[in-house]
Amino acid sequence: MTDLNEAFGTVPVLTYTDHERYGATVHRSVPEWIQREVTSLKVQTGHRVLEIGTGSGYSGALLARLCGPRGRVTSIDISDDLVNRARAIHAERRVTGIDCHVADGLAGLAAAAPFDRAVGWCTPPRLPRAWVEQIVDGGRIVASLPIAQLPSTALITTITVDAGQPRVQAVVGGVYAQSTPTPVDDAVTVPGRWVDYCDRQPDPSWISIGWRADDPDNSGARAALDRLLHPGHTETYGDMEADWRSWSAFTAAPPDPGLSMVSLRNLVRGIGHSTATSAAVILTDGTIIADTPGSASLTVLHDWLTRWQQAGRPTADTFVPRLVPNASTDCPGWDLQITVPAAAVPTSRPAIPQPRADRAEPA
Repeated sequence: MTDLNEAFGTVPVLTYTDHERYGATVHRSVPEWIQREVTSLKVQTGHRVLEIGTGSGYSGALLARLCGPRGRVTSIDISDDLVNRARAIHAERRVTGIDCHVADGLAGLAAAAPFDRAVGWCTPPRLPRAWVEQIVDGGRIVASLPIAQLPSTALITTITVDAGQPRVQAVVGGVYAQSTPTPVDDAVTVPGRWVDYCDRQPDPSWISIGWRADDPDNSGARAALDRLLHPGHTETYGDMEADWRSWSAFTAAPPDPGLSMVSLRNLVRGIGHSTATSAAVILTDGTIIADTPGSASLTVLHDWLTRWQQAGRPTADTFVPRLVPNASTDCPGWDLQITVPAAAVPTSRPAIPQPRADRAEPA
């Protein structure tokens, strides 16, 4: 078996992400995350590996190195440009243990199955049944799985397959870009799924709402986004950057119908609460914005923040995960659900600064 450190040190990241001839690509994952997920995959010499999301080609080259000459990597991506680019770089480096195909990742690639391992560098709507069916008994899958029907609320999940049934072994914080049925140029800026309204001028801003079933014409989502683009109230809560993954997972365990996510003009993300008549979110830098000082959504957001702080801001690996079958026609498979453990509160934890109003305007 090829040593992991040897593989990570041998495959050159920049050759794939910033190639002199083929240029740079934005379709890349953080190398440290790739190494984390590959480590969790536990690839062995001779394994057949399915890679969903070719990206720059770097991860595929790593997997091919770990599989060795007796193994094989099958890499699929919806973008023919990415597939052709990765093929060219693999050929230049004389990487022969990998086949790259243009295909819809949700379906896997039955023609090349069965696989010992599968890894997804994109976030599907749920764990696809096709992935599980194409894995041998005792095989392993590592993928980014949603915990709510909102963009960027997902966890990196390690799964084993036992008698055709997937079982969660571990979850950690992290999320990859959503899978899409066709190539999307601005998928990093505007997710391809669960965006209920997008205002593209002058720069894209979007909102995703948990109450979309009650908003069939998206008028409520549009009004909520407008309230947050022109807030009537702002508070400072404190720096959220270090605890953002904990906060996003906590609010989705399980998700409240009012749970909402936004991305504003400067690409600052926010998670909070909205209804047809109110909206309030906390941004990654700890700024809270709301439609008014007396906003009903602001009251709910304050309550969520209090309960999150009392729970000790639990990390992703402390949540209790489970996979729930879903026979949806668009992507049959399993939904990942998480709950907050009763013992999540640590014995000691520094307090988060309480909200301070920076601007309050009359309703």
